Amino acid sequence: MPINPQYIDPLNLNPNIAVGVNIPFNGPSVFTSNYTTQEAIKNNLINFFLTEPGEIPLNPTFGGGLRSFLFQQISDGDLSNLKTDVNNKLSTYFPSVNVISLDVFETQNVSNSLTVNLKYSYQNTSNNILFNF
Repeated sequence: MPINPQYIDPLNLNPNIAVGVNIPFNGPSVFTSNYTTQEAIKNNLINFFLTEPGEIPLNPTFGGGLRSFLFQQISDGDLSNLKTDVNNKLSTYFPSVNVISLDVFETQNVSNSLTVNLKYSYQNTSNNILFNF
């Protein structure tokens, strides 16, 4: 009979110890803590994509760089470049995140916006998380 062991991150073993903070900062004492690795990774990804490269002085290459695509004419080549750039940055700054699928598409008829759908899992788990930004 096969056994399917479930990986539990060591950080999740003590439910009284916070792993990170939620974004946006709007808790009763500014920060709202999160207590699971899954929530921490999601909030770290939000922080990463809201940060522009060069914004952090001691780490000038950190950041998603999505703001550089604002107010530009978007072509299919730009979308594939953005997809490649996001994949490279995720593999560099989040090595424990396994990208399952990454889709970048534009919505011209509604609001001329870009949507990035990222489906990922993190190291040693089978949980697939869908993240839209």
